[in-house]
Amino acid sequence: MPIFKCPQKSEPLWKEWDQKAQKNGLRHQVFAVNGDHYVGEWKDNMKHGKGTQVWKKNGAIYEGDWKSGKRDGYGTLSIPDQETGKYKRVYSGWWKGDKKCGYGIQFFGPKEYYEGDWCGNQRSGWGRVYYSNGDIYEGQWRNDKPEGEGMLRLKNGNRYEGNWQRGVKNGSGRFFHLDRGQLFEGFWVDDVAKCGTMIDFGRDEAPQPTQFPIPEVKILDPDGVLEEALAMFKKTKEGD
Repeated sequence: MPIFKCPQKSEPLWKEWDQKAQKNGLRHQVFAVNGDHYVGEWKDNMKHGKGTQVWKKNGAIYEGDWKSGKRDGYGTLSIPDQETGKYKRVYSGWWKGDKKCGYGIQFFGPKEYYEGDWCGNQRSGWGRVYYSNGDIYEGQWRNDKPEGEGMLRLKNGNRYEGNWQRGVKNGSGRFFHLDRGQLFEGFWVDDVAKCGTMIDFGRDEAPQPTQFPIPEVKILDPDGVLEEALAMFKKTKEGD
């Protein structure tokens, strides 16, 4: 009795070619159509693991971790310096889903940089920024601007400690005029001190003290006047 065998089902050739073309593991330089190129590890045809990407358009280079085709983990982004021709670091830190996320350091110039928390490519959480003019801000951030509690220390030693909103002084705070030996404590609206009290503070040690000390307040109820002014500005601010 004749024996009949079922012929093996053959896969289309394109599937075989596609499987061979899939990039997995460590690969040497792979170029994209636009001229960008990548050297590093792959998984399921996507950048995954350690790798280096160079963008042809602006010459930027990223060295670090990748996950499912996106920068994810720890990595450094650098761009070429037009004057020296050498690469200068722009950001070093953590990434998630191709965006800065977690702790990282961003360089804005030779003497200006930020170190702290990031979320979705924006400064968010706790951080410290060193400005090119010598000022330093340390505190909370939101939407890439100071927001919440923070301290701004000026180059001359004076400093503000208090609340911030949208990148400017808003709310209760204290400003130490250490250069002239005075302390202002009060309420700010959009970077402008609206009401508060000024007292002498370290006037004897100040490098440029005022000629005369602050005179004693003679009004009958200074605390009541201050509370009334504060209530007015707070109400106005809440209504904005």
